Amino acid sequence: MCGIIDMLILLSEEVYDMLNGSSFRNALISGANNITAHKSEINALNIFPVPDGDTGTNMSMTIESASAALSETESQSIAENAGIAASAMLKGARGNSGVILSLLFRGIANGLKDKTEVDGKAFISAFHVGVETAYKAVMNPTEGTILTVARMAFDAGRSAAEVDPDPVVVFGVICSAAHDALEKTPEMLPVLKKAGVVDAGGKGLCMILDGMLSVIRDGEMISPEPVEEEEPAPGIEAQIAASGEFFRNAAAEFDSEINFTYCTEFIIGKEKDGEKPAEELRAFLETLGDCVVVAEDEDIIKVHVHTENPGKALEEALTYGQLLTVKIENMKEQHRKAAEKYAKEQAAAEAAKKKKEELRPVSPEKETGFVAVASGEGLVSLFGELGCDHVVSGGQSMNPSTEDIYEAVMATPARTVFVLPNNKNIILAAEQVIPLVEDREVIIIPSRTIPQGLVAMLSYAPDSTNELNREYMISSLANVSTGQVTYAARNSEFGLTKIKEGDIIALNNGKLTGKEKDPVKAVVKLAKEMISRDTTYVSLIYGEGITEDQANAAMEAIEAKTGGNVEISLVDGGQPIYYFILSVE
Repeated sequence: MCGIIDMLILLSEEVYDMLNGSSFRNALISGANNITAHKSEINALNIFPVPDGDTGTNMSMTIESASAALSETESQSIAENAGIAASAMLKGARGNSGVILSLLFRGIANGLKDKTEVDGKAFISAFHVGVETAYKAVMNPTEGTILTVARMAFDAGRSAAEVDPDPVVVFGVICSAAHDALEKTPEMLPVLKKAGVVDAGGKGLCMILDGMLSVIRDGEMISPEPVEEEEPAPGIEAQIAASGEFFRNAAAEFDSEINFTYCTEFIIGKEKDGEKPAEELRAFLETLGDCVVVAEDEDIIKVHVHTENPGKALEEALTYGQLLTVKIENMKEQHRKAAEKYAKEQAAAEAAKKKKEELRPVSPEKETGFVAVASGEGLVSLFGELGCDHVVSGGQSMNPSTEDIYEAVMATPARTVFVLPNNKNIILAAEQVIPLVEDREVIIIPSRTIPQGLVAMLSYAPDSTNELNREYMISSLANVSTGQVTYAARNSEFGLTKIKEGDIIALNNGKLTGKEKDPVKAVVKLAKEMISRDTTYVSLIYGEGITEDQANAAMEAIEAKTGGNVEISLVDGGQPIYYFILSVE
């Protein structure tokens, strides 16, 4: 560090350019482009296997709001452009990481008020305000996260600015220190060290700062195009990947003609004696169907073919050796289901868009109103039946922005609006609505799950005061336990349990408790674990991918295990991501 300071002293007499509105605008747009280009890489750092609103996606969507707003201004004032960016990011903030990022830039904007241009010393002072703002907004700040990276970057930047206030020098030190801090996050958070990754939010901040530095130091704006992945290593997998056919998902090829019904894939363990050439197998398979790929190495032959006769393909394969794996899929059935799902998703997206367009600010007329966040026709209807004026579409993997929640609040004709986020990653975004609303009171009930939101709604007492209702509703959250059955979005390892992408996993109040091959078995096992002697009521909410017959089978199995001593209700929630949600009271 002494070497850096000595170098800065030598440079301190040089003339430098100030950071003005134009350079700040371009730098922030470049930062947004850089995290957009790296968002998949950042998403991959998320260590918990549950599908979620991935960090890279949330942060990139948050700062892209600022990028879009800045693209429409030609202001040369750094204060004005910082204010525009902060306002846009606050409204567009998604997920905890996105909200923290927006708060960092809100503080920076506050620190740059009334300034047309600044040197490095003035900028680092504003950066300090941003770090403090972000820390204050988090009830229990955890070190080893984006907060730590921002704080340590500020500390280094402040020391540099005391020696040389050149913005290029100071910002360069900020970026370097941010990366140094990022590498230390696994030592601060054991869960990161165990998974062998750095903090995703901290990585996202580094990408933004790098993009900004590219403009401030080099005058070059980074492209938002995704970073290309490295070429696969040569070998049998590379042969198959290069063919472009082996692992293609035929169900997603809506515009292609399916000539044969069955996608057949298998691996043959070669016989050591009397090996037959794989080319003969390829020639035979070409008489049975199309899309034939045969790749081999010293030990195995890997095969892919579309055919009407999988049995004949497998019978011929046995003359080459033992079958190690076999997978046969009906592509026409997959195509039908995928087309139905696509149509359903499009209809839901159109409905959500139409509903959003219908949200218009209205004057407060009644005393109390409610806004909840949920996804799935059944859950949306259920919250509506319980008294919610508006249900914002969103939840796990679909975190709504602060602006989405704000618009729903403003469209609720009430002097007091209770908001139920129903997801831990949405609470912070919901809390940012409060300072945006001036003509009505907004009360956030920190519900972390759908069952908590439902119980909170049922706890509302119309004849009581808002303050007492706030207490009633918040205290009710502790009276319900939440179970969830979903699929693993990534490979992971928890204790002695190894999770593979696609496994059916069960969560007891957010804690991973096991995996199964079948969602019905998973929810029955989970219910047995969660239900106790004190349990009086259970709601079994089933979602996409679960048939009514499966849902009834699950409920009957749970009833059998409880001996009929617990009241159980079955709800068609229609929610994505979660096959089942259990509400246990």
